[in-house]
Amino acid sequence: MSDTKKFLYINRKAPYGTIYAWESLEVVLIGAAFEQDVSLAFMDDGVYQLMKGQDTSAIGMKNFSPTYAALGDYEITKIFVEKESLEERGLTLDDLQHLVWEDEDEDWAEKDSIRLVSRAELGDVMAEQDVLFNF
Repeated sequence: MSDTKKFLYINRKAPYGTIYAWESLEVVLIGAAFEQDVSLAFMDDGVYQLMKGQDTSAIGMKNFSPTYAALGDYEITKIFVEKESLEERGLTLDDLQHLVWEDEDEDWAEKDSIRLVSRAELGDVMAEQDVLFNF
């Protein structure tokens, strides 16, 4: 049995207007840098964090959304997006950034990081974790 704990960072807040999304991303990157088994979940307004083409110029905040593209470089390959949260906001996977990681076991083939899951499936994912962080 592995002694590596599984950490799931649950993102429920819109990307701007609070510090939650930015702080979650910072903590995730730090955890991954220390080789933790890190996964992310996006639900409720948190799905907006992964939207393509974010423009923050009107609100005077730095757009940190391009940082999500680096997650694969930190070996963060499990990004769960709750299907119902997307649907309730009129969004689809096509509205989100295309996030990938490179599988060294398959000649560096690019693989999708985002896994679209139902609310029930996300509950199962949460139950499998050792530590949950809610943002």
